[in-house]
Amino acid sequence: MRRGAHFAQLTPAGCALVGLGLVALAFGSSPRAGDAPVHFGRDIRPILSDNCFACHGPDVSKRQVSLRLDTKEGIFGDRGGYHLIVPGHLDNSRLYQRISAEDEGVRMPPSWYDRHLTAEQIDLIRRWIEEGAIYEGPWAFIPPGRPRLPKVENGEWPKNPIDYFVLHRLEQEGLTPSVEAARRTLIRRFSLDLTGLPPTPEEVTAFVNDPSENAHEKVVDRLLASERYGERMAIRWLDAARYADTNGYLSDGIRDMWRWRDWVIDAFNSNKPFDEFTTEQIAGDLLPNARRDQIIATAFNRNHRTSAEGGIIEEEFRSEYVADRVETTSTVWLGLTMGCARCHDHKYDPIKQKEFYQLFAYFNNVPEKGLVYDFGNEHPMIKAPTPEQEEKSKRLDAKVKDAESNFRSLLGKIDGAQHAWEQWVRDSEIADWKPGRGLILHFKLDGDIDEVTGADNMTPRYDRFAPPAEEPPQPVIKDAKDEEISELPFVRGKLGQAASFEGERYLEYEGGFSFNFVDPFTFSAWIYPTAPTGAIMSKVHDYPKGTGHGLYLRDGKLFLYVARRWTDLRLALQTKKPLGLNQWHNVTVTYNGKRRAKHVQVYVNGEESGKDVIFDKLDRPFKSEEPFRIGAGGGPQNRFQGYIDDVRVYDRPLTSVEASALAVVETVPEIAAMPADERSEAQRIKLRLAFLD
Repeated sequence: MRRGAHFAQLTPAGCALVGLGLVALAFGSSPRAGDAPVHFGRDIRPILSDNCFACHGPDVSKRQVSLRLDTKEGIFGDRGGYHLIVPGHLDNSRLYQRISAEDEGVRMPPSWYDRHLTAEQIDLIRRWIEEGAIYEGPWAFIPPGRPRLPKVENGEWPKNPIDYFVLHRLEQEGLTPSVEAARRTLIRRFSLDLTGLPPTPEEVTAFVNDPSENAHEKVVDRLLASERYGERMAIRWLDAARYADTNGYLSDGIRDMWRWRDWVIDAFNSNKPFDEFTTEQIAGDLLPNARRDQIIATAFNRNHRTSAEGGIIEEEFRSEYVADRVETTSTVWLGLTMGCARCHDHKYDPIKQKEFYQLFAYFNNVPEKGLVYDFGNEHPMIKAPTPEQEEKSKRLDAKVKDAESNFRSLLGKIDGAQHAWEQWVRDSEIADWKPGRGLILHFKLDGDIDEVTGADNMTPRYDRFAPPAEEPPQPVIKDAKDEEISELPFVRGKLGQAASFEGERYLEYEGGFSFNFVDPFTFSAWIYPTAPTGAIMSKVHDYPKGTGHGLYLRDGKLFLYVARRWTDLRLALQTKKPLGLNQWHNVTVTYNGKRRAKHVQVYVNGEESGKDVIFDKLDRPFKSEEPFRIGAGGGPQNRFQGYIDDVRVYDRPLTSVEASALAVVETVPEIAAMPADERSEAQRIKLRLAFLD
């Protein structure tokens, strides 16, 4: 019957959690019974530990007369002509003679000591010696064994092996079993024990009126087959795996671990063998061709407390996370504590400090950081869709595949249609084409600072988190004293005219954007730097190291700065190579909102540029209230020197082909008028994108 299978499977798990089930199965009934054998681990070691180990235990600094009672060798070894314990011989067992001596000068523990053995404890040691003084190591290292059924007087009462142990203890205590409970009571007990929920009235009625001999078994089988059974069984396991923990060192940031929780529930409901249950949670990702569910299982060791406090030493807390895994794994699966061995050889469990760090080394391979994300799960992560989501994803993938196939089938028609369109557009009045979708701010700087537009020449969304104002703000020009002035010089630019900055004046706009740390964006502009350092565009305090977004030149290199706090909560990176001075460059930086520098792409003149990551901890939300500035941000020393043209801000990351198109100076009509074989790849891309758009 399935109940038996679950009993066999879950006994080790229960032992790992509380240790009680294993002790009961391995050692049998209470030691108070006169005919019950005495067990060293259950009965004798606790007496020695409580009363003797302080002077004769593992602590070498307090040990008296080199006598140890915490090891087998210390208890049974030759002590120069005598033994502490001689199995079966009380007269030759010096330990028993000393603890039972009437003379206070001989008896141990000594009379001045604050602990003394009771008569019952002395008798237990006597019986243990007479029964052969069988020594047992720590219970966690003893394989569980199936004990023999005890003898009972009422042999007709037991209906299963467990009943023998229950009845045996009752008879020892002079008690008799209660009468069988009424069915209404029994089904309530069944339901609460196996599912944690009471039975419904209909279930009670069905059980009460079921005349069949196996009515009880049918109820139990139904409850074991219920999804609620796995939920009930999972509760204790979730506690052992510290499922309720958050980044609780400082705050209670959210953590989504319910996919692992569901894995545990499914494991119980599917009656997963305990060896697989263990292997997959400790090392599921190391199995050959590991399935997604086996990798999800390893989240057992991603439930520990973490810290999002900005001032921590990262390596210290990363080490704490590893130590937590060592201690939790040993407690749950080994049934012993290893925490003491973190600092020294364990005094009570046979664990060396070296062994603690051997297990530490195993968990020390997780590629994580000490300072964690406070608003969701921390890397490393995997996608973990539910079966329903996975099915939906497959359907969507199929649609994408069909769409791509349809598009490929149209390429011939598209090429023909584009060729005809090129004939028309070369003589059209179209000025040019640039990516428009998601354009929330555009300064043409073509001789006029007031020409500020968004996508399709609409009023820009100058605050993404508030409705647009009736009247959009107007840009202003400021000088070195941050006072408004009326003039900003213009020169011949890359696209018409460009604004000229000499290191003091800058352009300020109270609108623009208010991106948070997970908001995607693109910054783009044409720049002609005459000095190696200066702010291109920013929405950040105009003093060093403020909160917000900024795109700069720093020592000639293109530098992106996105920060809540510059000391520890920011993203900062720069190009590997400096940009040449006194020449035009198209610079475009994209970010997809995924908080890490690897999700930033930098393009110089339409080509992806190498980058060096300076800081990569963008882990807290923020909102800069500063105005949008061109030519300033981050302090007066960052005022731009040179020319800036065609400043663009998008609320999405442009693709690489769109970034390539932005760097093409030639207009769509001009490219269309070129012979096809003379067009550059970037020009062909721009022309194709313009046609498709």
